[in-house]
Amino acid sequence: MPRLADTTIRLLGQEPLAGRVPTAELLTLAEALDRAGFAYLEVSGGGVFDSAVKRGVQSPWEWIRALRARTKTPLGMALRGRFLVGSRPVDADLARRFVATAAENGIDVFRLHDPLNDVSNLAEAAEAIADAGREFDAGLVYSPGRTGETDTLVEQARKLPELGAARVLVHDPTGSLQPHRAAELVTRLGEASALPVGVYCQGAGGNALAAALEAARVGAELIACAVYPVALALYRVSGESLAQALAGLGLEDGVDVDALWRASDHVDEHIGDEPVPPLAPRIAVRAAEHALPAGLVAALDAHLRAHGAGDRIDEVLEELGRIRGEVGCPPLAAPIGQILASQALLHVLSASRYTTVVDELHELLAGGWGSPPAPVDPAIRRAASLLSDGADPAPDPPRLDDLRAQGAGLAASDEELLLLALFGDAAEPLLRTIRGRASGREPLAQAGVDHVRAERIRELVRIVQESAVAEVTLEEDDLRVSVRRSDDRGAAAAPAAAGAGSEVEALAAPVATEQLIRVESPMVGTFYRAPQPGSPPFVEVGDVVAPGQTLCLLEAMKLFNELKAEAAGTVRAVHVEDGQSVEFGQLLFELGPVAERPLDAL
Repeated sequence: MPRLADTTIRLLGQEPLAGRVPTAELLTLAEALDRAGFAYLEVSGGGVFDSAVKRGVQSPWEWIRALRARTKTPLGMALRGRFLVGSRPVDADLARRFVATAAENGIDVFRLHDPLNDVSNLAEAAEAIADAGREFDAGLVYSPGRTGETDTLVEQARKLPELGAARVLVHDPTGSLQPHRAAELVTRLGEASALPVGVYCQGAGGNALAAALEAARVGAELIACAVYPVALALYRVSGESLAQALAGLGLEDGVDVDALWRASDHVDEHIGDEPVPPLAPRIAVRAAEHALPAGLVAALDAHLRAHGAGDRIDEVLEELGRIRGEVGCPPLAAPIGQILASQALLHVLSASRYTTVVDELHELLAGGWGSPPAPVDPAIRRAASLLSDGADPAPDPPRLDDLRAQGAGLAASDEELLLLALFGDAAEPLLRTIRGRASGREPLAQAGVDHVRAERIRELVRIVQESAVAEVTLEEDDLRVSVRRSDDRGAAAAPAAAGAGSEVEALAAPVATEQLIRVESPMVGTFYRAPQPGSPPFVEVGDVVAPGQTLCLLEAMKLFNELKAEAAGTVRAVHVEDGQSVEFGQLLFELGPVAERPLDAL
């Protein structure tokens, strides 16, 4: 019988959905999915790390730890072979340290695929997964053309048992896997590898669900899915629909469908009333027509529009197909798809072919990233070689030990050095944010409460917020902390304080304000007006804000939640100082009407 793996948390942590669901709500969602009966929850991957670094708010490692503390279901991570979660290959030592760090933070299952389908590139990470005692699920990328030929994938599948793979997963980034091909691949790959086979499908028009069901019918052991609102937005397989369909076929998967509908409610509240921009129907149609990942087509379309060439999208997509054939027909999974798309843009916008070659394509053609499924056109390889004559050689993969001096004062641990190694300068704003919060913006520490006590205080707050307990008191040596539920607000907690015989208590009292929109704290935590120390505040008094615009950050248990405006308005007042502890229900902002009527109109 097939088992289901849920990808909801990972998809909500990467573009285009990153930041739409608050962190606190994501943790509640994870707890709901934890009770649904999944084989594992895939919670992180390259897109999640990339979004975390770009947003510069929260460490992706801290996020994994928070999820591990809230769930018992195994947690999964998707990696891109030697690329891990970045856009360039790394050396073996860095790959091993990354896997070991992910395992230490709570990852149980690694879904590992090589963007070129060259499984020899998986060896270092696979060895590290085995050393950590975790499960290695080997992915093979399906794309039309040489990449998707059954014999090509079977040849690679035969090599997977010696790498220690627990199962083979057919990964379909373009949404082009048809049901009959899914059945063929599940059967042939299972015979060739003697391993269980699973599928990660996507695609519009019901194609993904049909492929998943046909794969299950012929013996697929694992199928990936997402809760309904996410599946609908990103053309994935809905866990609710899949579980019901499998039950109808007599293939019980052990998933509680009612629990999935309850989980969907958490997501629907935040993304249910607006479309997801990158997947407009026009984009989805072209992605399906050209068998390309929809996100890649959306990025190309946005770039062309920025250059006033939005009407040339079809030219670029056709050119992308030609380039792919010329460079060995590699799969179009990240980052290979982005590299070929960049080259296609150069060709179309410059009206010339291969007069300029992007650096990453030089490296791909030079064989530094592995072997593509088909031979590279010798003329193209020669042209790229001539263009690279005299150019600086490609930089060697970064080494963690070499980065320690560079990261001094910026990266305080190996996991932060890994971010610096994988993302370079792009990771510095996030690391500076982490350092700033750790050193100068921790109210509990400033009040004299040590780290262990601070965590206990936060745990008391969480108990009162999430249970029917009316009051909890902690007495330890010279500290007494009471957290009591307020009759008016449902939960309240104390800002931290310390000292001999000190007692900490607080209640949230409502403050009446007429004709203004009150923005109150939905949680106990620390209030931050800016994304990092020294940055401008998200909003100032007098600013006009739109629905969904970020007003501030609220930190609790080292996790950062973006508080967004629910309606348009003008910021009339900010009631909390930067870095101040806030209580549940405490007034943070007051918003007035965007455009009030003049007095003579009354």
